[in-house]
Amino acid sequence: MAAAVAAAPGGPSMDPRLDQETARWLRWDKNPLTSESVKQLIADGNKEELEKCFGARMEFGTAGLRAAMGTGISHMNDLTIIQTTQGFCRYLEKQFSDLKQRGVVISFDARAHPPSGGNSRRFARLAATTFITQGIPVYLFSGITPTPFVPYTVSHLKLCAGIMITASHNPKQDNGYKVYWDNGAQITSPHDKGISRAIEENLEPWPQAWDDSLINGSPLLHDPSASINKSYFEDLKKYCFHRSVNRETKVKFVHTSVHGVGHDFVQSAFKAFDFVPPEAVPEQKDPDPEFPTVKYPNPEEGKGVLTLSFALADKTKAKIVLANDPDADRLAVAEKQDSGEWRVFSGNELGALLGWWLFTSWKEKNQDHSALKDLYMLSSTVSSKILRAIALKEGFHFEETLTGFKWMGNRAKQLIDQGKNVLFAFEEAIGYMCCPFVLDKDGVSAAVISAELASFLATKNLSLSQQLKAIYVEYGYHITKASYFICHDQGTIKKLFENLRNYDGKNNYPKTCGRFEISGIRDLTTGYDDSQPDKKAILPTSKSSQMITFTFANGGVATMRTSGTEPKIKYYSELCAPPGNSDPEQLKKELNELVSAIEEHFFQPQKYNLQPKAE
Repeated sequence: MAAAVAAAPGGPSMDPRLDQETARWLRWDKNPLTSESVKQLIADGNKEELEKCFGARMEFGTAGLRAAMGTGISHMNDLTIIQTTQGFCRYLEKQFSDLKQRGVVISFDARAHPPSGGNSRRFARLAATTFITQGIPVYLFSGITPTPFVPYTVSHLKLCAGIMITASHNPKQDNGYKVYWDNGAQITSPHDKGISRAIEENLEPWPQAWDDSLINGSPLLHDPSASINKSYFEDLKKYCFHRSVNRETKVKFVHTSVHGVGHDFVQSAFKAFDFVPPEAVPEQKDPDPEFPTVKYPNPEEGKGVLTLSFALADKTKAKIVLANDPDADRLAVAEKQDSGEWRVFSGNELGALLGWWLFTSWKEKNQDHSALKDLYMLSSTVSSKILRAIALKEGFHFEETLTGFKWMGNRAKQLIDQGKNVLFAFEEAIGYMCCPFVLDKDGVSAAVISAELASFLATKNLSLSQQLKAIYVEYGYHITKASYFICHDQGTIKKLFENLRNYDGKNNYPKTCGRFEISGIRDLTTGYDDSQPDKKAILPTSKSSQMITFTFANGGVATMRTSGTEPKIKYYSELCAPPGNSDPEQLKKELNELVSAIEEHFFQPQKYNLQPKAE
């Protein structure tokens, strides 16, 4: 049958590799929507579209998978989910001798793609079927959950692994497959390579792979929804420091879940803290895979995503807007200023506020100063260094990790296992770990803790903006600016970074950038760090991605790095002033000049034909 289709009325056969891939696909795919679309493409002789669908398999990386839903091995669909889970299952069997006793947890968001019949719930059920047919217990949530509930469940029930089907804040056609290890943190290398190999070795669907009705009533299927909900919010209550303030507060909040999963969970979090629940943006509170009211469902985009929230807040006289992304692992916060304008805090600014608040609350409960020696905060290397400044002055430990919560989650777990207390971790991409019972970013706990912070400040007649200024006055201003250039050509990107490594002669990094003197260089692609006695970087290095950090004599720090998921060269810059230098306007001007010099001398957009970020 497959061979007959492969040479269907589209003229002569295509290239043999595509023939082979499509023939295999039609043999294995039992989803009528995706298999029919392949037959149609073959009949039409649409080689370009077939190449898009079958040219290359999705790469399984440390963040798992993320791609558009659709047909073929380059997309998220029933068959690629089955293949991925079969590989993951075999890999786990090798790693854990007690996998059949402990099991795995699987949950999902509300994404759906009617043209290909793909949706997060169906993908989660197919993944569950894979494990259960191999005799492995599965804790499958019966309804949508925030992403942080998966790592929480792994830790809470001591499971071997967790899978979350979500594409977070990506465009609506995308979906993803995010994986957690038995320590409750996202996987790091070499697990991604091992899982990738196992997927390649287990492409043919196992005999019962497509029959997800098998799991109904299976003794191996458990629904953790009720018990995990209960225990998560019980654990969250331990981070409520001012219950009486919350009960009495006059501060009003608006919350948006941006058509995602967050609504019910944030309502529950507010109840756990004895707050009146926030007003929900009615058009955005229920899950809708079409995301009809926003161009991109990403609160990091700022005001465009928050338009409806501001309108509701103005109507209800609310001063604070809390916004989750669609899988509720991130949080954006905005505050109405006296001028009537709305201020959306950057990820770094909210990181400063939450770090200060969690330390202040901890200090009130722990008068014994000797406990400071076991206290830690973490942030990623491209995030603001404000926590470092607070740690230096207050006497606790600060560490930075590579970009991404997989690094902070794994490092936090190591520290906790050594008996340390990890109070807080954050990254500038609006991700916050305020409660280490989830070793990942968590927008639900961050939302209610931000609400308690705002309510407490209101009793002192302070706004979030005023408190942020007070933090900068006390610990030194930290002014940040980040952006990116778009470049689709990997060769050009490589050339740009190699130019920086051989700036004036071979293996000579630049010593200045325009009028700014460089005092230090760390290159995490090659493992070079001139601040270390042996010139070797302490942080892990990765040859597969580009990342160089320049430290400047004026207190500036700038990192240039490539994105793992997008055709971007990003930069993150910060000017760290010592306490007492309290002219933020002057510092902003200086940072803008530094950034202009970096764009002109290091990026050289004309030379490399780079597209600037569209405003």
